[in-house]
Amino acid sequence: MHEQSAENIQHILSQALSRGGEFAEIFYERTQSTSISFNERKVKGISSGVSEGIGIRVVSGERTGYAYSDDLRLVALLESAHVAACVASGDARVTPRPARQIEKIGARSNRPLDLVDASAKTGLLYRADEAARESDSQVREVSCSYGENTRRIWVANSDGLWREAEDDLFRMSIAVIVVEGGKRESGMEFLGGRFGFEYFDAHPPETAALRATEQAITKLKARPAPAGQFPVVVNAGWGGVLVHEGVGHGLEGDFNRKGTSIYSGRFGQSVASPLVTIIDDGTIPNGRGSLPIDDEGTPMQRTTLIEHGVLVGFLYDRLNAKLDGVVSTGNGRRESYRHIPYPRMRNTFIAAGTDTPDDLMRSVKRGIFAKHLGGGQVDIVSGNFVFEISEGYLIEGGEITVPVRGANLIGNGPDAMRSVIGVGNDLEIEKRVGSCGKEGQYVPVGVGQPTILIREMTIGGTEWTG
Repeated sequence: MHEQSAENIQHILSQALSRGGEFAEIFYERTQSTSISFNERKVKGISSGVSEGIGIRVVSGERTGYAYSDDLRLVALLESAHVAACVASGDARVTPRPARQIEKIGARSNRPLDLVDASAKTGLLYRADEAARESDSQVREVSCSYGENTRRIWVANSDGLWREAEDDLFRMSIAVIVVEGGKRESGMEFLGGRFGFEYFDAHPPETAALRATEQAITKLKARPAPAGQFPVVVNAGWGGVLVHEGVGHGLEGDFNRKGTSIYSGRFGQSVASPLVTIIDDGTIPNGRGSLPIDDEGTPMQRTTLIEHGVLVGFLYDRLNAKLDGVVSTGNGRRESYRHIPYPRMRNTFIAAGTDTPDDLMRSVKRGIFAKHLGGGQVDIVSGNFVFEISEGYLIEGGEITVPVRGANLIGNGPDAMRSVIGVGNDLEIEKRVGSCGKEGQYVPVGVGQPTILIREMTIGGTEWTG
């Protein structure tokens, strides 16, 4: 019954609006998932499953009624529509516009993940394990995992919209532990994105396994990180997580509308260095946060948020856009059919500048190069953050010298953006990893940036330098 007819859709939407709601929406989702774990040179587990259901939303002013069902019979969906209608009852008298024919947006990959045999996927893990173990005698443990989702959605609403999209998303992780004397260190590398299985033709797991091993071996040579205030060069790509966490959430339309964002009321004002332009783009090919449409059926777009340091935009879903008197930017996202949508980031990044990474490095007499950031804690309201520098180096005399361990990057997102004094020309979008939490919902996202130089940040280390 998930292939609903136009007549059934009209019936459900009419029921949803029967108590005076202003707007009604049907969201269908089917997700097919596979997960494989690998350790001690063998496959430890394979699991797969299918999740399928429909969520029905009714909006009246700022109130939202929402009900969902994994029973896709018409009678069950009409009952869900009735429940949502009762929660968001009002005085409107809206007749849903007819949805005549579904509009399919986008196309799947050359080798869709769900059509590839499981043996080909487990083979990737065996290849990574063997490559890591053969690369260095110090390798003691290798563990790998592979996970994929094939997700199909369609959205129909009372404005006559009826759109469908389908896409693949996967991630593969490789963790390596090396031992030298009494020292034990780890390295980790990822593969992934919104690709089909053809991805591995250009990104073999052996290469990723060698990078994970090299990272772990480098850590064996690391010395304790200094503590204090230092210029910091943040690497291209994943370094953009600072922008996502420390700045991006404050640019989501619901926080701005409610006045809980530090950027509320600052439209048109200078909020960052003139060197900084921040963009959210849901159209980046294969981006982890990319899809042809958002979870409200709005086509993806590219939205400039901060331009040369000036705040010029926010991210909107349908509801918050209407309440603010603007249009949706295609950022209405939800974890699944069980959840209502919120304004969420897609692929958020700092635009490329004109400096070369080498020039940025040479301009630092003594500082820290944060090559890769690990776990952290962020207050999305204030932008305050603490991130582990999982791979970092000293910069001395304009050159990268020795690796350091035990370093934390401590700061505030807006302050860091105001302190940017150099932006590289090497923009990189991280497509392999990234998941964002908000209101208890998690969605895949992309982050990115070129290499950037921040005038001064606090480094939490173990050796105070004064």
